[in-house]
Amino acid sequence: MTYRFATVFLLLMAQLVTAQSTEKRYLSGTGNDQTVNWQFFCTAGRNSGKWTTIPVPSNWELQGFGKYNYGFAKDSARGKEQGLYKHDFQAPASWKGKRINLVFEGVMTDTEVKINGKPAGPRHEGSYYAFRYDVSNLLQYGAGNLLEVTVSKHSANASVNEAERKGDFWLFGGIFRPVYLEILPAEHLEHVAIDARADGTFKAQVQLVTNEKPLEVSAQIFTLNGQKAGPPFSAKTGPENNRVSLAKIIPNPRLWTSETPNRYKVEFRLLQAGKPVHTVTKFFGFRTVEVKPRDGIYVNGTKIKLKGVNRHSFWPSSGRALSKKLSVLDVNLMKDMNMNAVRMSHYPPDEHFLDVCDSLGLFVFDELAGWHGHYDTPTGTKLLKELITHDVNHPSVIFWINGNEGGHNYELDPLFTKEDIQKRPVIHAWEDFGGFDTQHYREYNYGIGNYNHGHSITLPTEFLHGMYDGGHGAGLEDYWEAMWHDPLAAGGFLWDFADQGVVRTDKDGIIDTDGNRGADGIVGPYREKEGSFFTIKEVWSPIKLEHRELTSTFDGTFPIENRYHFTNTSQCMFIGKLVKMSGPNDAVKSPEKRFSISVPALQPLQKGALKAQLPADWRNYDFLYITATDPHRRELFTWSFPISLPDKSAASLVKTDGPAPVSFTESDSLYTVSANGVQVLFSKRTGILKQVANRNGTIPFTNGPVLQEGVNNFKNFTHRVEGKNAVIESTFERKTSYNTLQWTIYPSGWIKMKVRYFPDGYFTTLVGVNFSFPESAMKAVKWMGKGPYRVWKNRMKGGALGVWNKAYNKTETGETPVVYPEFKGYHANLYWCRFETTGQPFTVATDDEDVFFRLFTPAWKTDQWHNYEPIFPSGDLSFMQGISSIGSKTQRNETTGPMGMKHIYYDYEKEPARAKELTLFFDFSGK
Repeated sequence: MTYRFATVFLLLMAQLVTAQSTEKRYLSGTGNDQTVNWQFFCTAGRNSGKWTTIPVPSNWELQGFGKYNYGFAKDSARGKEQGLYKHDFQAPASWKGKRINLVFEGVMTDTEVKINGKPAGPRHEGSYYAFRYDVSNLLQYGAGNLLEVTVSKHSANASVNEAERKGDFWLFGGIFRPVYLEILPAEHLEHVAIDARADGTFKAQVQLVTNEKPLEVSAQIFTLNGQKAGPPFSAKTGPENNRVSLAKIIPNPRLWTSETPNRYKVEFRLLQAGKPVHTVTKFFGFRTVEVKPRDGIYVNGTKIKLKGVNRHSFWPSSGRALSKKLSVLDVNLMKDMNMNAVRMSHYPPDEHFLDVCDSLGLFVFDELAGWHGHYDTPTGTKLLKELITHDVNHPSVIFWINGNEGGHNYELDPLFTKEDIQKRPVIHAWEDFGGFDTQHYREYNYGIGNYNHGHSITLPTEFLHGMYDGGHGAGLEDYWEAMWHDPLAAGGFLWDFADQGVVRTDKDGIIDTDGNRGADGIVGPYREKEGSFFTIKEVWSPIKLEHRELTSTFDGTFPIENRYHFTNTSQCMFIGKLVKMSGPNDAVKSPEKRFSISVPALQPLQKGALKAQLPADWRNYDFLYITATDPHRRELFTWSFPISLPDKSAASLVKTDGPAPVSFTESDSLYTVSANGVQVLFSKRTGILKQVANRNGTIPFTNGPVLQEGVNNFKNFTHRVEGKNAVIESTFERKTSYNTLQWTIYPSGWIKMKVRYFPDGYFTTLVGVNFSFPESAMKAVKWMGKGPYRVWKNRMKGGALGVWNKAYNKTETGETPVVYPEFKGYHANLYWCRFETTGQPFTVATDDEDVFFRLFTPAWKTDQWHNYEPIFPSGDLSFMQGISSIGSKTQRNETTGPMGMKHIYYDYEKEPARAKELTLFFDFSGK
């Protein structure tokens, strides 16, 4: 009996201890990956006028209800489109006498709530903020209860519509974040706000709900593995009896930064007569954020540069209803691009997103909604308090933003400081305010000129506005190098993270970006990686590896710079690899050899050199790779360097000898040359390739070379036999035929083309030659060079040298369906390329460095300002020595920096010695 009594007593005590913590009982699901069906009635639009069910959380448009609206208050059923929700739930009898809060994490846009037919409280106006009602006196305990929620898509509050629904983004309706009940003791800890500084100072303000009896709050700080960080500490309630302040100093805490996201947890206990009444646990980080005017942003005493992106809470099939899994996905993608910051555009995010930023390490700029309009002061005051109450303890949140691009209510600025225990800095996006010039989309010359002539810290909260394949990586290197070296520049935020393409349930499930308005992402709607993803990864790598030419005297030394703020290079890992590439007809895996790397222990911002311990035979390989990983074993980047150049590759690939001499005939208009089963026809007047055939038939590769931005004045062709080779070439004449073309046909069947030419003008956009080939006949390409993504003149980084394979696709960046990498476009550093066709394959090689090959022309697209206009040459397949840059949504390509400008040629004298030269080799054997 004693044993049974003791067991029952211990079980009861355990239940009592457990009961002291806040209990959370979900009425909805926890995210878009785990939902609960509620009863639902939509008042207008699709599937309206009938009771059915809907998953919660969700946006009702994605569930087939109402009307889709993209931004700018395009609510056609203004004030009429509502969602009526009903949900039955149980309230156990054991809850009676407790405090029961009904919590909504986010509802679009106005919310009216009833419990068992009675209002739970006033209507909540505003979409992105957590709010709660005390429903303790409305519940039927030990019985069923009815929750009724009326959600109005368009707010009755004009200022809410100005701030939230006249924006450049999708507008939705519905309960899109979780709904749950908080079950607390009658006396409880209502709210905790923490300020933990880098010097170990810990302060907390604790709001209480009490019965006027003297109470005490104790606290114990732990590491995440459960070890106590110092002894417990406590404070008693004062005269107000509803607030307690606690303080403690923790010696030498592990600090939180984006590079070192060290967190702690603290357990608060509400004690009455020494007995625990309620327990709350919070996670936090020790860190200090300081703004030094006319200087910069300092975290834990270190000046930082922000490498950030704007992020909407968005998923194609669920709108703004997300999940922690998606938050982890997004933060990891940002970290993979070597970003250290994210701006919450243009509203607060889900709590789990901030949790992930805390744990993985991203600086966060958290934003009170406001696009070009703002909340009125009473509404803004309420929502600002909800924002700070919800997000105050996240160490990742280092700044507040009071609205975007004119959506600033200045009367709210002092309230941020009043409500925030940490007194975080406040900025206005796109305004010179609070010591920060945050102007958006300044041209490079303006931004790097005018900005630097001012005195404010420069921090563009939006720059390089992506659209389709423009912006983001295109222009970033120019901007970033200027920002990095400017002492007044604090970094910036790209616009934006992901394409806002929504599944249209009213249009057979197509992905809709509302034209070019939503196609602004670095990644696609489902987080497909576009080419700029990898450019950003390299440009923003905190380890900067300088370019080296691996000549015969190379000793394995690579200059590096540590661009971390808090991390020593000794904490990173470096791996080296040598690779010998296979040929166009080889299916075997390329031989590889690893080598070790010695890296100096460089403090942040120091420069030095790493030393590759290269084997004696390193020159026998084609490419050298160096991979750097951070202390968490996340790849920073893999750099590739050429050991063998195209001339070596061409020498081993191109065969000249054949079984029989070259056969040559001519007619009135054509030269016909045959060798080893290959027959080619050239125009006698222009030298242009007119036809290609082999034993198996014709290859439709014709009409070249045609100079792009050069005069096609190849004239006066002659032919001769040179050893075993046949040579056809034009004649140089200074005034009328200063560009020359030479064809050499080898007995092997290989053909050499050599063009010597002058670009047509001082400034040129495109430099090279074109050929014709029917796009419908192309199946795939395999090439040796930089890949696998296409490049632009102002977006050359991010790729790697190697052998790549790519099947033909019609992907247009930012539009669906997508198959990345895109097939069409410019590709860099050609050695050779094998074209797989519906007929016979053929191979093109070069012995020149820095040759681009271009595959067809993507669909021409632009924007209303004609900033984004991709420029491609004529013809179908091109071999270029100068390609075009690309603009963004808000800037033409020339204004994104030096790399965006046209090519300049000083030697336009038509002297043969000053001409550009391009050599190509063709294998039309069909092998």
